[in-house]
Amino acid sequence: MLQKLKNRWEIESNFQLILILITFSVTGSLAVMVRRPIFAHLGIVSETSLWIKIPMSILIITPSYQILLLIVGSILGQHKFFWAFEKKMLSRFQFKKRKTKV
Repeated sequence: MLQKLKNRWEIESNFQLILILITFSVTGSLAVMVRRPIFAHLGIVSETSLWIKIPMSILIITPSYQILLLIVGSILGQHKFFWAFEKKMLSRFQFKKRKTKV
């Protein structure tokens, strides 16, 4: 299984793979931690409706995760990998132009 990841991500060493997996886990935890103070600042409390909390969580955690992924990845020496990873991920969010018939 780890060999599949190494091949897919074009990674040479097990050490680099470990650093990348640590980056993903730390970033996920940090992104959730960032949500709490932002919710407090916005006045979103435990009694707030889930119809508000869930979309706000998505709107806060998604960009936070992307930024933190680059920061943590850079700290662990994997900036090149995560910069390429971010570009690939962000390209999926772009709207594709429709081909028009002539």
